[in-house]
Amino acid sequence: MNGRVLNVGLIGLGEVAQVIHLPVLQSLPEQYRIAALCDISPKLLAHIGGQYGVDKLYTDMRELVRQEDLDVVFVLNSDEYHAECAIEAANQKKHVLIEKPMCLTFAEADAIIEARDRNGVHIMVGYMRRYAASFVQAVQEIGGLGNITYARIRDIIGQNHFFIRPTSRTVMFDDIPDSAKADRKERAERLGREATGLEPESPLFGFYRLLAGLGSHDLSAMREAIGMPKACVGAKLSIHPDSIFLNAILDYGTFSVTYETGMDQQGRFDAHVEVYGSRKTVKVQYDTPYIRHLPTKLHIYETEGEAYTESVIRPTLTDPYTLEMKYLYDVITNDHAPKTTPEDAREDLEVFRMIMNALQLQS
Repeated sequence: MNGRVLNVGLIGLGEVAQVIHLPVLQSLPEQYRIAALCDISPKLLAHIGGQYGVDKLYTDMRELVRQEDLDVVFVLNSDEYHAECAIEAANQKKHVLIEKPMCLTFAEADAIIEARDRNGVHIMVGYMRRYAASFVQAVQEIGGLGNITYARIRDIIGQNHFFIRPTSRTVMFDDIPDSAKADRKERAERLGREATGLEPESPLFGFYRLLAGLGSHDLSAMREAIGMPKACVGAKLSIHPDSIFLNAILDYGTFSVTYETGMDQQGRFDAHVEVYGSRKTVKVQYDTPYIRHLPTKLHIYETEGEAYTESVIRPTLTDPYTLEMKYLYDVITNDHAPKTTPEDAREDLEVFRMIMNALQLQS
């Protein structure tokens, strides 16, 4: 550690900020100081500002990014605004962390990359699962598998409130201006049309947002572990009144990947990346990030001669978000590119397109 404390400005003070980012930043006082907050809810802004002792409070993100002493801006608001906020921050020579998904369209991704390069700043995408110690170790294990024979990517969860309400206190207020609500709706429809070519009435239109949100975690981790797929050879979406599920088969040439994701009304979190070799299988099992310090475990199954072994490894109890923040600190203070760059995130959009094309073919 070089002794420098980074001043952070946060845009968006919803659940992920309240449950995760603000407490994590507060737990790392030798690396970060919460120096400014922004939200379109004035009551929420005042509440969180008082809770964390922050007096630089903004309802307009353009004012926050112009605060001279900020080193890095966290973009934590709704997806429709990620690109605009990141670009505004970069244009003010601020480094940026963007919560996933980075954005919804290729044009937005390209604009973020252009702003980063033009301004000479770092922009890192918050794929915290890829910073979990067990995942980092799993990638090394997968690299030694030799020929991969099969892989399974799974993320089936219940609503976030199952995990947040019993364990955390979050607040929200009903003072968001009607004009802001209308603007968000217009942006969502415009960006959704651009991303999918569909109209809002299509069931696939709304699913794209789930794929971009929940799916970006899984598909990003998949890409780091085993690379990009060649195509999606088939997909099926099942929509019910209280649940939604996707099954897709991704083609990797010499092997395939089963990707399954969905959300229902059960209070459980089942997410993993599992990669098979002929004699060894490597699996990373995730738990909900909304209860910090639940361990992310690495499972290794291996056969040597007649001996079959199962290993469960917990490299650390430090949660992935804290590890991600420590990594970001190193990126900024030592001036090196992060592994989760905007270019990397852009590849998620390619995978989303593969899956959406496969769904449209069978619909």
